[in-house]
Amino acid sequence: MTQGDRIVNVARSWIGTPYLHQASLKLAGTDCLGLLRGVWREVLGQEPEPVPAYSADWSEASGSEQLYAAATRWLHAKNVDTEAAGDVLLFRMRSGAVAKHLGIAASCGPYATFIHAYTGHGVVETALSDPWRRKIAARFKYPERA
Repeated sequence: MTQGDRIVNVARSWIGTPYLHQASLKLAGTDCLGLLRGVWREVLGQEPEPVPAYSADWSEASGSEQLYAAATRWLHAKNVDTEAAGDVLLFRMRSGAVAKHLGIAASCGPYATFIHAYTGHGVVETALSDPWRRKIAARFKYPERA
């Protein structure tokens, strides 16, 4: 089993976890960052840095790309068009806005899906439809297991 497959399997085990801002506990509550953190813990071990408290607006007032910067510190950047299962997707929900939503690519190709924690829905697997694809700001890969 590849690391990408393992990441997808672990992410799928979070499906059904309710949405809870700033949380990261399988079946109890998580947000999109908490999902990635939980998958990191299950696949790679201890998280690389503590996550400070954050608001739901993800630094929109300042325009600071805090989530993007953190992703580049700990994940490996990929070409946005080079898909692989287990990739981390960073979304810009509105044109010109800061990137503030995350998901994990589950399946690729014409019927691609991704797993994410979404307000009002919890952790779900969603079709990576054209409207979602247009919002992808960056694509990353988890580091290889040590």
